[in-house]
Amino acid sequence: MRLMLIFIRIPLVILWTAFAATAGLIACIVRPFSTKNIKVTTNILHYGKYILGMKIIIRNREIMDQNRPCVFISNHQDNLDIFAGAFALPKNTVSIGKKDILLIPIFGLYYWLSGNILINRQNKRKAFQAMDIAAKTIREKKISVWIMPEGTRSRGKGLLPFKKGPFITAIKAQVPIVPVAWNNYIQDIDLNKWHSCTIILDVLPPMQTTDLKFEDATAMKDEAFRIMSEAVARLDLEVRSGKVIRE
Repeated sequence: MRLMLIFIRIPLVILWTAFAATAGLIACIVRPFSTKNIKVTTNILHYGKYILGMKIIIRNREIMDQNRPCVFISNHQDNLDIFAGAFALPKNTVSIGKKDILLIPIFGLYYWLSGNILINRQNKRKAFQAMDIAAKTIREKKISVWIMPEGTRSRGKGLLPFKKGPFITAIKAQVPIVPVAWNNYIQDIDLNKWHSCTIILDVLPPMQTTDLKFEDATAMKDEAFRIMSEAVARLDLEVRSGKVIRE
């Protein structure tokens, strides 16, 4: 039975994701480019954790609400991150993703029509233009932005070097960076077990950008990397000890 569990889960979670994206796409047709469409999808999508046997815990969620608008940053391990992200994503928040997302059937169209920001990482000029758009969106519409500063999936290899884009965006918008760290669950996940993994998302204290300049982005990036590396290592130890403290 255990050997068959993964073959049941994967098709089911693909169908569930398509269902969530379709529901969001219908909402997008009614009210295109509204951030409310994102919550339509995430409210459905995060239940995929039950299909996958994931236990997801979020800590210090109140920090998210006390520092809005802001730029959220989080580590990025795998496509399965969307279920943890859907569980944590606050209202009135958009994300920045690769333009390649448009190629994903249903989901790509939904992602664009939900008001998320697409960037072309192969073209630095256009990528920086997208960061300008994000900063303007934050300032004028009071919308928060969620960015994964590694720029690609780590596949459980630990935190990859951060790019400066999120920090430049936050400085331009003069809003705080709010780090969200989660453990390296992708190293431990076993989809052939009823309980496949535990994911702890820890919302860390905000990093202020008031009066900072563009040249401060590198130092801010390095400090964020240090803080999140320590948090991920701490969460890894907690999960692997089998003594998860639920708060």
